[in-house]
Amino acid sequence: MAKAMAKISSVTPEQDREAPFSSCPVDNALKLISGKWKPRILYRLSLGTQRFGELQRSIPEVTQRMLTLQLRELERDGLIKRKVYAEVPPKVEYSLTKAARNMGPILLSFGNWFDTHASELLNN
Repeated sequence: MAKAMAKISSVTPEQDREAPFSSCPVDNALKLISGKWKPRILYRLSLGTQRFGELQRSIPEVTQRMLTLQLRELERDGLIKRKVYAEVPPKVEYSLTKAARNMGPILLSFGNWFDTHASELLNN
């Protein structure tokens, strides 16, 4: 699978992160949240703190590996916090950072926009 992914894009997430930000704020925001899973994860976390299993159940199409990778990237980019409790078995919770908290209403608004215009968009 890694081989197939390498064919799709030769840019690693680390290299992509190092690419300079543009003068367009929309481009910069999309760079942080782009992808199939990140907006979904951020929206779910805007509803409240969740454990890994809760996130995985709320997005059943995502694999465990992909969810782990996306959570790591979101944490690296300062959008989510990961809190580990010293318990056996380990308990880990994910929540939005202060910088990301305002994103929930934006994502909800984006979904509402689609609902409003779905018939028009899907009939073209």
